[in-house]
Amino acid sequence: METAFDRDLSAIILAGGKSTRMGKDKALLKIQGAPLLQRTAILTQAYVERTYIVTPWIERYSTIFLPECHLLQEQCSSGETEGPLVGFAQGLLHVTTKWVLLLACDLPNLTNLALEEWLQQLDSVSEDAIACLPRHQKGWEPLCGFYRTSSLSDLERFIEGGGRSFQRWLQSHHVEELFISDRSVLFNCNTPDDLITVRKVRISRLSDNF
Repeated sequence: METAFDRDLSAIILAGGKSTRMGKDKALLKIQGAPLLQRTAILTQAYVERTYIVTPWIERYSTIFLPECHLLQEQCSSGETEGPLVGFAQGLLHVTTKWVLLLACDLPNLTNLALEEWLQQLDSVSEDAIACLPRHQKGWEPLCGFYRTSSLSDLERFIEGGGRSFQRWLQSHHVEELFISDRSVLFNCNTPDDLITVRKVRISRLSDNF
């Protein structure tokens, strides 16, 4: 297993979504007794120097056990979150490592094994690539992969020009594909039915171990 001392890497977890389809805050949904936000944060600990959680609702998450994590207040000029791209840029201001692992808070299938597989690919990313991300049919998976922190100035210019789309920003740069052997780890828990499915799978796996 790689450790924080092996990589010039930090992590940013975004917890600013409105969870409209779920009907309640996805970050607080419990999988095997642990809130999704807590689970994601703890998974990063063995691999990064520091984990930042960007959210408009610091008080909401202040009671969750989040070891070695730094809660960053997302600045919302309009009173509401301006979306994940802006949240990422605000978090990136605090990162001092060469790379940052960006994650959504609602990835219930993410595992140590998957993160270790991803890390093995980081050394082979070309110097002109600003990111290494999974690809899907419609573009990139922007909330589950690696970004160079040197991309911040370009990202800020894009946002200042009114840009709010990860896909549009990434289209104008060189991005390399992150190979994912098990794409189920990219599953986002967006609806009550998704949550039921995830919990059933977890129970089934536990049963198989007995």
